[in-house]
This record gives sequence, C-alpha cells and structure tokens, in this order.
Amino acid sequence: MHPQELKQILSSGLLSFPLTDFDAAGDFNARTYAERLEWLAPYGASALFAAGGTGEFFSLTGNEYSDIIKTAVDTCRGKVPILAGAGGPTRQAIAYAQEAERLGAHGILLLPHYLTEASQDGLIRHVEEVCASVKFGVVVYNRGNCRLTADSLEKLAARCPNLIGFKDGIGDIELMVSIWRRMGDRFSYLGGLPTAEVYAAAYKALGTPVYSSAVFNFMPKLAMDFYHAIAADDHATTNRLLDQFFLPYLEIRNRKAGYAVSIVKAGARLVGHSAGPVRAPLTDLTEEEDAMLQKLILAQGPQ
Repeated sequence: MHPQELKQILSSGLLSFPLTDFDAAGDFNARTYAERLEWLAPYGASALFAAGGTGEFFSLTGNEYSDIIKTAVDTCRGKVPILAGAGGPTRQAIAYAQEAERLGAHGILLLPHYLTEASQDGLIRHVEEVCASVKFGVVVYNRGNCRLTADSLEKLAARCPNLIGFKDGIGDIELMVSIWRRMGDRFSYLGGLPTAEVYAAAYKALGTPVYSSAVFNFMPKLAMDFYHAIAADDHATTNRLLDQFFLPYLEIRNRKAGYAVSIVKAGARLVGHSAGPVRAPLTDLTEEEDAMLQKLILAQGPQ
C-alpha cells in the first residue's frame, strides 16, 4: 500500500489497537490472537494497530513481535489494514519497522523512544532515520518524551514523504491548533489520548475527527455507535454514553497507574474474549474492580 493510500484510510473512520493475547504462562498465544482479530474485523474499524501500546509493545521480545505482526497481517489480509507498533532507541525502532514492512504490514505507528530526554533536533533525527529506513507509511505518536513542535513537524514533512500521520497522546490544545494551522492536510491527524472518546468532540472541533478506541477491544458495537454519533454531531447519544459508560469507566481506570491497558484486558475477559493477564510492570484489576466493570458492561445491554 502506498503511503498516501494509507493516509487516506486513516483520515476517516474509527481506529483501534488490539490486545496482545498471552496464555496462562504469559506467553504469546497466536491462536486466540487470530480469533480476536477475526471477531473485531467485521465491526468496521478503518485500521488496526498491532503490537501497539494497548498491545503491550513495551513488554514484547523481538521474536514475539514478529509472530504478532505476522499473525495480524495473515489474519486481516483483505479485511482491514494493519499498522505495527515500532519504538525504542532509533536503531531498535528501525529494526522493528523493517521487520513489520517485511512481514506485510501497511505502515507503522512510531512509539516514543526510550528513557532519555531529547532536543527537537534529536527527535527530528530519530523520526527521519526511521522514515528513511522503510518505504511504507509512518505515523508518529506524540506522547511521553516524544513531543514534537509545529516547527519540527514542518521540517520532517519536507524531508520524509512517507511520514503521513500525526497521533496526539498529550492533549495540549495550543500545540494541536498550531500544528493543524501550520500543516493543514499534509498529515492525517489522529486522537490518541487514553479513552479517546472523552476527548473526541473537542478533537473533532480542532480538525481531528479520527481517534483510536481502546473500548473497541471488548465493546466494539458501543465504540462504533459512539464514533458514528460523534461524526453526526448527535450530542444526545454521545452525552448519554459518556454519562452511562465512559465517565464511570474512567473512575475505575484511574484507580491505578497502568490501568489504561489492564482495564481493557479485564473487559475482554468479562465479555468472553480473554487475552490473558497483563505482563509486568502492569497489574491486573482486583476482584472488586472486575465486579465494578462487569456491572458497567451489563448495564449497556446486549452488544
């Protein structure tokens, strides 16, 4: 797929990032992962991010990464485009990006580099080197210690024709406005804050109507209903779902650091599509929190 084709796909619709399945021993389970993708694909997400943040990219070995991307590409071929997560130090990110391209992914989501802080010049060099290492499309994730300015993105846009997307996980409105006004339609803009539905209306007003949904992993119909309501400016539906589901969901998610992933795995298990436990350093929900989430899910009615 040409990078511009991928950009077009990412410019509309709902995106999601599937959980990575682990068995009881904590090892990657390719069979149930493929089953998960087959279950989610028909619900209509525009693209799926395999081995992304909710897919616990940060905990995967290199061999597991290859198995995950291959499984995703093989399972979803002809159904939905697959973007692979890639990140870490520059050479490691390049290795992941090249492996994803070799395995047939349609692009990558470039996750933040490792621990160290970096100047804008250093971030530009990092993103540019990853982009130059592959031919397919690259979406950069503005989050954590990878915080690009409008000036930096303008330089990268001129140097990297395959840098086609900008995903924001920071929530700095001033930054988003400055980037949108500077870069216009050069990029596809994606909302990437945890539980992005809470920010969806505000981001749509900023020119970023596309976002990735974690809830899609266990309540795909509800996630799609919310997305369509946002797209149609159906405030009655979005307000009802915010009040009845998303805000109470946040109360559980915000109980402990790392629960943005853990609560999604709990939800998948509670609806009969278990992806196994999370890996350290994440922790699973408590029994009490499981019960709270189950009550919230059941209150939404049949899905």
